Amino acid sequence: MSTGIVHLVGAGPGEPGLVTLRARELIASAEVLIYDQLVHPELVKWCRAGCEVIYAGKTAGCHTVPQEEIEALLVKHARAGKRVVRLKGGDPLVFGRGGEEARALALSGVAFEIVPGVTAALAAGAYAGIPLTQRHTSSALVFITGHEDPTKPGPTVEWRSYGALKQATLAIYMGMGRLRHILAELMAGGLAPKTPAAVVQWASLGRQRSVAGTAATLADLAEKAGLAAPAIIFVGDVVKNHEAIDWFERLPLFGRRVAITRTRDQNSELRDKLEALGAEVLELPLIRVTKDVSKDGLVEILAELGQYDWIVFTSANGVRFFFEEFFKGFGDVRALGGLRFACVGAATAREIEKHHLKVECQPATATGESLADALIATGSLDHAKVIVVCGNLNRDALVKKLEAGRAIVDRLPLYRTERTDLASDPIADDFRSRGADAILFASSSAVQSFTEQAKSLQLAKDAKRPLAGSIGPQTSETMKQLGLPVDFTAKQPSLDALVAALVKTLSARPNAGMPEAKTVRGK
Repeated sequence: MSTGIVHLVGAGPGEPGLVTLRARELIASAEVLIYDQLVHPELVKWCRAGCEVIYAGKTAGCHTVPQEEIEALLVKHARAGKRVVRLKGGDPLVFGRGGEEARALALSGVAFEIVPGVTAALAAGAYAGIPLTQRHTSSALVFITGHEDPTKPGPTVEWRSYGALKQATLAIYMGMGRLRHILAELMAGGLAPKTPAAVVQWASLGRQRSVAGTAATLADLAEKAGLAAPAIIFVGDVVKNHEAIDWFERLPLFGRRVAITRTRDQNSELRDKLEALGAEVLELPLIRVTKDVSKDGLVEILAELGQYDWIVFTSANGVRFFFEEFFKGFGDVRALGGLRFACVGAATAREIEKHHLKVECQPATATGESLADALIATGSLDHAKVIVVCGNLNRDALVKKLEAGRAIVDRLPLYRTERTDLASDPIADDFRSRGADAILFASSSAVQSFTEQAKSLQLAKDAKRPLAGSIGPQTSETMKQLGLPVDFTAKQPSLDALVAALVKTLSARPNAGMPEAKTVRGK
C-alpha cells in the first residue's frame, strides 16, 4: 500500500488574502482536509470536489475532536495513501500544537511537510497600527501563552520575570481569561502601571475590535468593551503608535456587518470588495446555480455552430457551463469558427476572456435590454443567427428585442437557479441573532428566495435591522413587488456601483451599528 503525506499548513490569522501561495496550492490538491475553528470558511471552499473535509475545532474547554484522535486521523489517512492537509489557524508551530502533530507523524513513519503561516500577533500588530518592534523603543519581541494553568504540575509562565524586561514588546496569546491576573503579575514584577497596553480581537477581519490603555487600565477597558477570545494582548511602549497609524479601523466600512446574497461561487468577488473596505461580511447564498443541460438542444446547436453569427451570455455561470460542454465535443477553440461574443457585465466578460476570446459587444449598463440595444446598434442582426445561453429564470426581454431587430434567435438552456435552504446554516443563524447594517441583493432571484425564506431568516428581537440595497432597477422592482424596502440602489448595475452606494448610504448614518464594533481607547 502506498504511503501518503501530511501537510501541516498555517491558515494565517483569518483574512484569506494573508494565506501563503503554497497553502492555497495544497488546499486545492488535498484529498483530506482537517481544519481548526479559527480557519476562515473561504479557505475550505478551495478544496477540490471529492475532498473529505473534517472539522476538528477547539475552544476553551470544548474539543470537537481530542488531540490524540486528530493525530490518529492524520496517520490513518496518510497510511491509506491520501494527501492530507492539516489546516491550523495562524502558524502551526506558534502555540498551535503543530510540533506535537509533527512528532506523532515522525514516530509513525509518515511523511510530512510544515508550511508556515502569518501568526496572530503579526497580523494584530499590522492591522491595529502597533509596530511590534521600533528603533529606540522596543528591540525585542516576546511571544507568550497566557493559557497556562498556574496550578498544573510542571513549568508555568513566570509573569513577574517578564515584567522586568526593558525595551521589549510582549505579545500574549490566549490570555483573555486571565487578563487581569497577567497584568497584575507583570506590574508586581516591575512593569510600570503607565506602560501602554492593548487588546486586539479578531485581527485582520471586519469584526476586528481593539482597546488601548495602560497596564493599569486595560483589564477594565477590555471588560467594559466586552472583548473576549480570540485576541492578542500587547504590552509595551510601541502601543503608543496605535491611534496614529491605525489604518484598518479607519476604512469606510470598518465595523459594519454586511450580508450578501449571491451564489456561493459568485460571492467571492463581492466579499473581497467589501472586506477590502473593512466590512464584516455574512454570506447568505440565497440561490444556487446548477448545470441543467438540454442535451437534444445542445447537440443540435453544437452541430451547426459554424452557421451562427453571435453567441450571447448574461451570466458568468452560462459561460462556464457552455465551455464545459463545448470542450467535451471539440478539442480546439477554433471550432467556434467566426462566432462573435456578446455579454452582460464585467464578470461575464472576464470568464469569456479566460479562453483568449474577444468580447465584441458589452453595454455600459449591465442589463439584457441594454445588450440587445447594443447588438442592434452594430447593424449586424438582420437575419443573423444568434445563440442566447440562458437559465430557467431568464427574462424574455432580451430575446424579444433581438427578434424585433430581425435576428433569428435560438435559446440554449444550460443552468438552473434554485433557492437554498438556510434554516440550519450557521452564518444564517448569526444573521438571525445579530442582524446586520445592510443586506445586498444582486439579482431578482435572490430577492425572491429571500422572501420565500422569510421565516427561516426572521431576526431576533434585539438584532439590527439591515438596510436593503439593490444592484439595479430590475432587482429594485422585484423588491418593491414583493414588499421589501429599497433603501439604496446602485447608480449602474455593477458590483462596484453597488458597493459605492452602500458606502455612501452608511456614511450618512455614522452611528448606525457602530457601538458593538468600534475601537475603544482609554488612558
